[in-house]
Amino acid sequence: MRPDASKKLKAATPKKGANPVIIGGVVAAVVIVGVVVAILIGNSGKSGGASGGSAQPAGVVSGDLGGILANASPAKSNAPTLDLYEDFQCPVCGQLEKAMGPSIASMVQAGDIKLVVHTLSFLDDNLNNDSSKRSANAVACASDVGKFLAYHAAVFAAQPAQEGAGYTDAQLTEFATTAGITGTSLTTWQKCTSSGQHAQYVTDTQSAAEKAGVNSTPTLKLNGKDITKTLSTPEALIAQVKAATK
Repeated sequence: MRPDASKKLKAATPKKGANPVIIGGVVAAVVIVGVVVAILIGNSGKSGGASGGSAQPAGVVSGDLGGILANASPAKSNAPTLDLYEDFQCPVCGQLEKAMGPSIASMVQAGDIKLVVHTLSFLDDNLNNDSSKRSANAVACASDVGKFLAYHAAVFAAQPAQEGAGYTDAQLTEFATTAGITGTSLTTWQKCTSSGQHAQYVTDTQSAAEKAGVNSTPTLKLNGKDITKTLSTPEALIAQVKAATK
């Protein structure tokens, strides 16, 4: 069982926009739970994804890691790549999203980074549900209709206060509305999620992360270098991105 990091993480929640508050507690929590999460990730291959096809979602980056490129439009030619590994049921990931999400989204919109998101699903085994896989499939379906980041933000914004409570199908549909998925795009998204169209992709993403040596969430890599433990503020992340810009 992971230690309760809620007190350390409380200060990471911004009131408006990017959070200037130091999020050392977030990074500390990542370090504390790393060993436990490593064990969980190591055991995650024992259970498969939901039934469904093996189609890859739009935006998948070619290669062994297979994350989804979150940029709606091409980034600047000299923009570094930020790989983000997370599980939608991970409380620390949720707090990091609150603290760093606005800054990351701003850099994506400006084309200052290529954001590649790897949605992991190892927590399903530990929490005895399938919410990580279903939400990962749902966000992959959102990528198919050009709403990856908006859906991604909606899921984390509604993360249950109690770890393990998970997400209902009704909530996943509500997130689509929140993300602005409407009309024929909504129909496409609904068919994709109900059929588990990207279930195998979700399973493969988890396996790829394990092979890449990712043993805790959240993990952030800038141009392949793990920078998770070096983060202190959103400004620190921005500074590292600028330093990595070619």
